[in-house]
Amino acid sequence: MRFPVSVKGVLFDRDRVLLLGNERAEWELPGGRLEAGETIAQCLAREVEEELGIGVEVGPLLDCWIYEVLPGRSVLIVTHGLRRLDSLPLRLSAEHKALDSFTLAAIEGLPMPEGYRCSIRRWAAMREAATA
Repeated sequence: MRFPVSVKGVLFDRDRVLLLGNERAEWELPGGRLEAGETIAQCLAREVEEELGIGVEVGPLLDCWIYEVLPGRSVLIVTHGLRRLDSLPLRLSAEHKALDSFTLAAIEGLPMPEGYRCSIRRWAAMREAATA
């Protein structure tokens, strides 16, 4: 069985994670599909610039998992931590319905795949350990 690959990034603005609202009324991480010849880091940097209008540095791999987007349609999700490179204002692309930021406690009640929550928690823990 083959799965398309979607590369997603966890990006914090201070202590809040940035999430995008999609057409399925779920919250998701910024990112998207690999294009021919792209590395994962190039893909993620391009997708974040397209979706949020900002530059990022792609950090460590956080997780990989299979997500059934719709019945019978699954995608391999690869998540990485992100660091913001600029202070440009965030902008919402036409690909999504909403852009918002949430505390770690608030993500528990959001409609989103559990795999995204795991990646968010993992990047938050890694960032905290790096500053301790």
